[in-house]
Amino acid sequence: MLHAVIMAGGSGTRFWPASRNACPKQFLKMGGEQTLIQSTARRIGGLVPDENMLIVTNERLIPLVKQQLPQLKPANLIGEPCKRDTAPCVALAAAIALHHDPEAIQVVMPSDHVIQTDADFQKGIQFAAQLVEADPGQIVTFGIRPSYPSSAFGYIHKDTTAPLTADGFDVSAFQVKQFKEKPTVDVAQSYLESGEYYWNAGIFVWKARTIMDAMETYAAEMMPPIHKIAEAIGTDRFDAVLQEQFPLINGKSIDYAVMEHYKNVAVVEAPFAWDDVGNWTSLARLVPADDAGNSAAGQHLPIDTSNCIVQCEDEHIVVTVGLNDVIVVQTNDATLVADRNQEEAIRQVVQKLKDSNLDKYL
Repeated sequence: MLHAVIMAGGSGTRFWPASRNACPKQFLKMGGEQTLIQSTARRIGGLVPDENMLIVTNERLIPLVKQQLPQLKPANLIGEPCKRDTAPCVALAAAIALHHDPEAIQVVMPSDHVIQTDADFQKGIQFAAQLVEADPGQIVTFGIRPSYPSSAFGYIHKDTTAPLTADGFDVSAFQVKQFKEKPTVDVAQSYLESGEYYWNAGIFVWKARTIMDAMETYAAEMMPPIHKIAEAIGTDRFDAVLQEQFPLINGKSIDYAVMEHYKNVAVVEAPFAWDDVGNWTSLARLVPADDAGNSAAGQHLPIDTSNCIVQCEDEHIVVTVGLNDVIVVQTNDATLVADRNQEEAIRQVVQKLKDSNLDKYL
Protein backbone atom coordinates (compact mmCIF):
# COMPACT_ATOMS: atom_id res chain seq x y z
CA MET A 1 0.00 0.00 0.00
CA LEU A 2 1.14 3.56 -0.68
CA HIS A 3 2.18 5.72 2.28
CA ALA A 4 3.24 9.38 2.33
CA VAL A 5 5.87 11.17 4.40
CA ILE A 6 5.83 14.96 4.41
CA MET A 7 9.03 16.47 5.85
CA ALA A 8 8.06 19.74 7.49
CA GLY A 9 10.93 20.67 9.78
CA GLY A 10 12.62 23.43 7.77
CA SER A 11 13.17 26.93 9.12
CA GLY A 12 12.91 29.00 5.91
CA THR A 13 15.39 31.66 7.01
CA ARG A 14 15.58 33.19 3.53
CA PHE A 15 11.93 34.19 3.89
CA TRP A 16 12.40 36.42 6.92
CA PRO A 17 10.49 38.36 8.17
CA ALA A 18 7.41 36.40 7.05
CA SER A 19 9.02 33.08 8.00
CA ARG A 20 9.74 32.87 11.74
CA ASN A 21 10.67 30.18 14.25
CA ALA A 22 7.05 29.99 15.32
CA CYS A 23 5.71 29.89 11.75
CA PRO A 24 8.30 28.90 9.13
CA LYS A 25 7.90 29.01 5.37
CA GLN A 26 5.94 25.76 4.94
CA PHE A 27 3.07 27.21 6.97
CA LEU A 28 2.78 30.34 4.83
CA LYS A 29 0.74 31.07 1.73
CA MET A 30 3.02 31.74 -1.20
CA GLY A 31 0.81 33.22 -3.87
CA GLY A 32 -1.96 30.65 -3.33
CA GLU A 33 -5.10 30.14 -1.28
CA GLN A 34 -3.55 27.36 0.83
CA THR A 35 -0.32 27.23 2.76
CA LEU A 36 2.54 25.21 1.30
CA ILE A 37 2.04 22.29 3.68
CA GLN A 38 -1.71 22.25 3.04
CA SER A 39 -1.07 22.15 -0.70
CA THR A 40 1.44 19.31 -0.25
CA ALA A 41 -1.07 17.23 1.75
CA ARG A 42 -3.83 17.92 -0.78
CA ARG A 43 -1.56 16.99 -3.69
CA ILE A 44 -0.77 13.50 -2.37
CA GLY A 45 -4.13 13.04 -0.66
CA GLY A 46 -5.72 11.80 -3.87
CA LEU A 47 -3.44 8.75 -3.75
CA VAL A 48 -2.83 8.20 -0.05
CA PRO A 49 -5.55 7.94 2.63
CA ASP A 50 -5.21 10.14 5.70
CA GLU A 51 -4.30 7.21 7.92
CA ASN A 52 -1.23 6.54 5.75
CA MET A 53 0.00 10.14 5.75
CA LEU A 54 2.80 10.99 8.16
CA ILE A 55 4.00 14.53 8.94
CA VAL A 56 7.47 14.75 10.48
CA THR A 57 8.30 18.15 11.91
CA ASN A 58 9.87 19.92 14.88
CA GLU A 59 7.95 19.17 18.06
CA ARG A 60 7.25 22.86 18.69
CA LEU A 61 5.43 23.04 15.34
CA ILE A 62 2.98 20.21 16.07
CA PRO A 63 0.20 22.62 17.21
CA LEU A 64 0.56 24.52 13.93
CA VAL A 65 0.36 21.28 11.92
CA LYS A 66 -2.79 20.31 13.84
CA GLN A 67 -4.29 23.69 13.05
CA GLN A 68 -3.52 23.53 9.34
CA LEU A 69 -4.14 19.79 8.79
CA PRO A 70 -6.98 19.01 11.22
CA GLN A 71 -7.99 15.92 9.23
CA LEU A 72 -4.91 14.02 10.46
CA LYS A 73 -4.90 12.12 13.75
CA PRO A 74 -2.27 12.92 16.41
CA ALA A 75 -0.55 9.57 15.76
CA ASN A 76 0.20 10.78 12.20
CA LEU A 77 2.13 13.81 13.47
CA ILE A 78 5.69 13.11 14.62
CA GLY A 79 7.49 15.88 16.48
CA GLU A 80 11.28 15.59 16.42
CA PRO A 81 12.79 16.85 19.70
CA CYS A 82 15.74 18.37 17.83
CA LYS A 83 16.98 19.00 14.30
CA ARG A 84 18.90 16.03 12.87
CA ASP A 85 18.57 16.49 9.07
CA THR A 86 16.65 14.25 6.67
CA ALA A 87 18.25 10.79 7.04
CA PRO A 88 17.01 10.20 10.61
CA CYS A 89 13.61 11.57 9.57
CA VAL A 90 13.49 9.07 6.70
CA ALA A 91 14.55 6.15 8.89
CA LEU A 92 12.01 6.99 11.58
CA ALA A 93 9.20 7.33 9.04
CA ALA A 94 10.16 4.00 7.43
CA ALA A 95 10.11 2.28 10.82
CA ILE A 96 6.63 3.63 11.52
CA ALA A 97 5.35 2.54 8.09
CA LEU A 98 6.80 -0.96 8.52
CA HIS A 99 5.09 -1.29 11.91
CA HIS A 100 1.73 -0.90 10.18
CA ASP A 101 2.47 -2.37 6.74
CA PRO A 102 5.51 -4.61 6.04
CA GLU A 103 5.01 -4.07 2.28
CA ALA A 104 4.70 -0.28 2.49
CA ILE A 105 5.77 1.82 -0.48
CA GLN A 106 6.55 5.36 0.64
CA VAL A 107 6.39 8.72 -1.12
CA VAL A 108 8.76 11.08 0.72
CA MET A 109 8.61 14.78 -0.07
CA PRO A 110 9.35 18.23 1.36
CA SER A 111 6.46 20.35 2.57
CA ASP A 112 7.55 23.62 0.98
CA HIS A 113 7.49 23.15 -2.79
CA VAL A 114 5.00 24.54 -5.29
CA ILE A 115 3.93 21.88 -7.81
CA GLN A 116 1.41 22.09 -10.64
CA THR A 117 -0.76 20.29 -11.31
CA ASP A 118 -2.01 17.76 -8.75
CA ALA A 119 -3.00 15.39 -11.57
CA ASP A 120 0.46 15.55 -13.15
CA PHE A 121 2.12 15.03 -9.79
CA GLN A 122 -0.03 12.00 -9.04
CA LYS A 123 0.76 10.55 -12.47
CA GLY A 124 4.47 10.82 -11.70
CA ILE A 125 4.06 9.18 -8.30
CA GLN A 126 2.00 6.32 -9.73
CA PHE A 127 4.65 5.74 -12.38
CA ALA A 128 7.41 5.71 -9.76
CA ALA A 129 5.41 3.30 -7.59
CA GLN A 130 5.10 0.92 -10.54
CA LEU A 131 8.87 1.01 -11.02
CA VAL A 132 9.31 0.11 -7.34
CA GLU A 133 6.76 -2.68 -7.53
CA ALA A 134 8.58 -4.12 -10.55
CA ASP A 135 11.96 -3.87 -8.77
CA PRO A 136 11.49 -3.67 -4.98
CA GLY A 137 15.20 -3.01 -4.44
CA GLN A 138 15.07 0.13 -6.53
CA ILE A 139 14.93 3.66 -5.13
CA VAL A 140 13.20 6.23 -7.34
CA THR A 141 13.80 9.96 -7.20
CA PHE A 142 12.51 12.87 -9.27
CA GLY A 143 14.50 15.19 -11.48
CA ILE A 144 13.55 18.57 -12.88
CA ARG A 145 14.72 19.44 -16.37
CA PRO A 146 16.92 22.53 -15.76
CA SER A 147 15.89 25.78 -17.42
CA TYR A 148 19.00 27.77 -16.51
CA PRO A 149 22.48 27.04 -15.06
CA SER A 150 21.58 27.16 -11.37
CA SER A 151 24.29 26.82 -8.73
CA ALA A 152 21.63 26.57 -6.00
CA PHE A 153 20.52 22.99 -6.71
CA GLY A 154 22.10 19.59 -6.53
CA TYR A 155 22.08 17.70 -9.84
CA ILE A 156 21.35 14.15 -10.99
CA HIS A 157 23.32 12.66 -13.89
CA LYS A 158 21.06 10.31 -15.83
CA ASP A 159 22.17 7.30 -17.86
CA THR A 160 20.59 7.99 -21.25
CA THR A 161 21.41 4.43 -22.36
CA ALA A 162 19.19 2.95 -19.65
CA PRO A 163 15.62 4.27 -20.05
CA LEU A 164 12.88 2.79 -17.89
CA THR A 165 9.21 2.34 -18.75
CA ALA A 166 5.96 1.19 -17.20
CA ASP A 167 2.77 0.15 -18.97
CA GLY A 168 0.28 2.96 -19.45
CA PHE A 169 2.66 5.85 -18.67
CA ASP A 170 4.25 8.32 -21.07
CA VAL A 171 6.81 9.45 -18.48
CA SER A 172 10.58 9.43 -18.95
CA ALA A 173 12.84 7.67 -16.45
CA PHE A 174 16.46 6.54 -16.42
CA GLN A 175 18.97 4.84 -14.20
CA VAL A 176 21.08 7.31 -12.24
CA LYS A 177 24.78 7.55 -12.99
CA GLN A 178 25.69 9.91 -10.17
CA PHE A 179 24.44 12.58 -7.81
CA LYS A 180 26.30 15.88 -8.05
CA GLU A 181 26.70 18.53 -5.38
CA LYS A 182 25.74 22.17 -6.04
CA PRO A 183 28.10 23.23 -8.85
CA THR A 184 29.64 26.51 -9.90
CA VAL A 185 27.73 28.44 -12.54
CA ASP A 186 30.23 27.37 -15.22
CA VAL A 187 29.83 23.70 -14.34
CA ALA A 188 26.05 24.12 -14.18
CA GLN A 189 26.19 25.60 -17.69
CA SER A 190 27.98 22.49 -18.94
CA TYR A 191 25.33 20.32 -17.28
CA LEU A 192 22.60 22.31 -18.99
CA GLU A 193 24.24 22.05 -22.41
CA SER A 194 24.79 18.30 -22.13
CA GLY A 195 21.09 17.52 -21.62
CA GLU A 196 22.08 14.67 -19.27
CA TYR A 197 21.40 16.34 -15.93
CA TYR A 198 18.38 17.15 -13.81
CA TRP A 199 17.90 19.35 -10.79
CA ASN A 200 17.40 17.17 -7.72
CA ALA A 201 13.84 17.71 -6.48
CA GLY A 202 14.31 15.82 -3.20
CA ILE A 203 11.21 13.67 -3.77
CA PHE A 204 11.54 9.91 -3.37
CA VAL A 205 9.53 6.70 -3.82
CA TRP A 206 10.80 3.45 -2.28
CA LYS A 207 9.89 0.38 -0.30
CA ALA A 208 10.11 1.21 3.39
CA ARG A 209 12.07 -2.03 3.87
CA THR A 210 14.51 -1.08 1.10
CA ILE A 211 15.40 2.29 2.61
CA MET A 212 15.77 0.76 6.07
CA ASP A 213 18.15 -1.85 4.70
CA ALA A 214 20.07 0.87 2.85
CA MET A 215 20.38 2.89 6.07
CA GLU A 216 21.74 -0.21 7.82
CA THR A 217 24.36 -0.56 5.08
CA TYR A 218 25.43 3.03 4.52
CA ALA A 219 24.50 4.83 7.76
CA ALA A 220 24.66 2.08 10.38
CA GLU A 221 25.85 4.49 13.07
CA MET A 222 22.44 6.21 13.04
CA MET A 223 20.37 3.07 13.43
CA PRO A 224 20.67 1.90 17.11
CA PRO A 225 18.53 4.83 18.39
CA ILE A 226 16.09 4.31 15.50
CA HIS A 227 15.68 0.64 16.47
CA LYS A 228 14.96 1.57 20.09
CA ILE A 229 12.38 4.11 18.97
CA ALA A 230 10.86 1.54 16.59
CA GLU A 231 10.40 -0.93 19.46
CA ALA A 232 8.20 1.62 21.21
CA ILE A 233 5.92 2.38 18.25
CA GLY A 234 2.29 1.78 19.20
CA THR A 235 3.00 1.86 22.93
CA ASP A 236 2.58 4.55 25.55
CA ARG A 237 6.39 4.73 25.80
CA PHE A 238 6.84 6.09 22.27
CA ASP A 239 7.07 9.80 23.10
CA ALA A 240 9.49 9.24 25.98
CA VAL A 241 11.75 6.96 23.94
CA LEU A 242 11.70 9.40 21.02
CA GLN A 243 12.74 12.22 23.37
CA GLU A 244 15.53 10.11 24.82
CA GLN A 245 16.94 8.42 21.70
CA PHE A 246 16.49 10.85 18.79
CA PRO A 247 19.00 13.45 20.08
CA LEU A 248 21.66 10.68 20.21
CA ILE A 249 21.70 10.47 16.40
CA ASN A 250 24.46 12.24 14.52
CA GLY A 251 22.28 13.19 11.56
CA LYS A 252 23.01 13.99 7.96
CA SER A 253 20.97 14.38 4.79
CA ILE A 254 19.53 11.33 3.06
CA ASP A 255 21.52 12.35 -0.04
CA TYR A 256 24.84 12.11 1.82
CA ALA A 257 23.81 9.11 3.92
CA VAL A 258 22.35 6.86 1.20
CA MET A 259 21.64 8.28 -2.23
CA GLU A 260 25.25 9.01 -3.19
CA HIS A 261 26.19 5.39 -2.36
CA TYR A 262 23.19 3.30 -3.39
CA LYS A 263 23.61 1.63 -6.78
CA ASN A 264 20.04 0.90 -7.88
CA VAL A 265 18.52 4.38 -8.24
CA ALA A 266 16.18 5.58 -10.98
CA VAL A 267 15.28 9.17 -11.79
CA VAL A 268 11.88 10.13 -13.15
CA GLU A 269 11.74 13.29 -15.22
CA ALA A 270 9.06 15.20 -13.37
CA PRO A 271 5.87 15.40 -15.47
CA PHE A 272 4.80 18.38 -13.37
CA ALA A 273 5.79 22.03 -13.01
CA TRP A 274 7.98 22.50 -9.93
CA ASP A 275 9.35 25.39 -7.90
CA ASP A 276 11.27 24.92 -4.66
CA VAL A 277 10.29 28.44 -3.51
CA GLY A 278 13.80 28.98 -2.18
CA ASN A 279 13.76 32.75 -1.69
CA TRP A 280 11.69 35.89 -2.16
CA THR A 281 12.56 36.02 -5.86
CA SER A 282 10.43 32.88 -6.20
CA LEU A 283 7.37 35.04 -5.58
CA ALA A 284 7.95 36.67 -8.97
CA ARG A 285 7.43 33.25 -10.56
CA LEU A 286 4.27 32.54 -8.57
CA VAL A 287 2.46 35.89 -8.67
CA PRO A 288 1.69 37.55 -12.03
CA ALA A 289 3.69 40.72 -12.58
CA ASP A 290 2.30 44.06 -13.69
CA ASP A 291 3.49 45.82 -16.84
CA ALA A 292 6.54 47.18 -14.99
CA GLY A 293 7.58 43.76 -13.72
CA ASN A 294 6.36 44.22 -10.14
CA SER A 295 5.01 41.12 -8.34
CA ALA A 296 2.89 41.73 -5.27
CA ALA A 297 1.14 39.48 -2.76
CA GLY A 298 -1.05 42.04 -1.02
CA GLN A 299 -1.93 45.65 -1.75
CA HIS A 300 0.85 47.45 -3.58
CA LEU A 301 0.68 50.94 -5.06
CA PRO A 302 3.72 51.41 -7.34
CA ILE A 303 4.75 54.86 -8.54
CA ASP A 304 7.68 55.01 -10.93
CA THR A 305 8.56 51.51 -9.65
CA SER A 306 9.79 48.48 -11.60
CA ASN A 307 10.91 44.87 -11.04
CA CYS A 308 10.03 44.94 -7.35
CA ILE A 309 8.69 42.13 -5.16
CA VAL A 310 6.22 43.10 -2.44
CA GLN A 311 4.46 41.07 0.21
CA CYS A 312 2.30 42.57 2.92
CA GLU A 313 -0.42 41.55 5.31
CA ASP A 314 -4.14 41.97 4.73
CA GLU A 315 -5.53 45.45 5.40
CA HIS A 316 -2.08 46.95 4.79
CA ILE A 317 -0.82 48.75 1.72
CA VAL A 318 2.77 49.20 0.57
CA VAL A 319 3.50 52.28 -1.55
CA THR A 320 6.79 52.39 -3.45
CA VAL A 321 8.10 55.48 -5.21
CA GLY A 322 11.07 55.55 -7.58
CA LEU A 323 12.28 52.04 -6.77
CA ASN A 324 13.79 49.35 -8.98
CA ASP A 325 14.85 45.78 -8.15
CA VAL A 326 13.80 46.00 -4.51
CA ILE A 327 12.15 43.46 -2.18
CA VAL A 328 9.69 44.79 0.41
CA VAL A 329 8.13 42.45 2.97
CA GLN A 330 5.86 43.81 5.69
CA THR A 331 4.65 41.92 8.79
CA ASN A 332 3.01 43.13 11.98
CA ASP A 333 6.34 43.64 13.77
CA ALA A 334 9.07 43.77 11.12
CA THR A 335 9.68 45.15 7.64
CA LEU A 336 12.36 44.09 5.19
CA VAL A 337 13.62 46.34 2.41
CA ALA A 338 16.37 44.69 0.36
CA ASP A 339 18.18 44.98 -2.93
CA ARG A 340 16.79 42.17 -5.06
CA ASN A 341 20.32 41.40 -6.28
CA GLN A 342 21.56 40.78 -2.72
CA GLU A 343 18.84 38.43 -1.58
CA GLU A 344 21.19 35.77 -0.23
CA ALA A 345 22.25 38.31 2.41
CA ILE A 346 18.83 37.90 4.07
CA ARG A 347 20.28 34.88 5.87
CA GLN A 348 22.73 37.29 7.47
CA VAL A 349 19.79 39.22 8.89
CA VAL A 350 18.72 36.20 10.93
CA GLN A 351 22.23 35.74 12.30
CA LYS A 352 22.52 39.45 13.08
CA LEU A 353 19.27 39.30 15.04
CA LYS A 354 20.62 36.35 17.03
CA ASP A 355 23.90 38.11 17.70
CA SER A 356 22.02 41.23 18.84
CA ASN A 357 19.77 39.26 21.22
CA LEU A 358 16.72 40.31 19.23
CA ASP A 359 15.23 36.83 19.47
CA LYS A 360 11.66 38.11 19.54
CA TYR A 361 12.04 38.91 15.83
CA LEU A 362 13.28 35.44 14.86
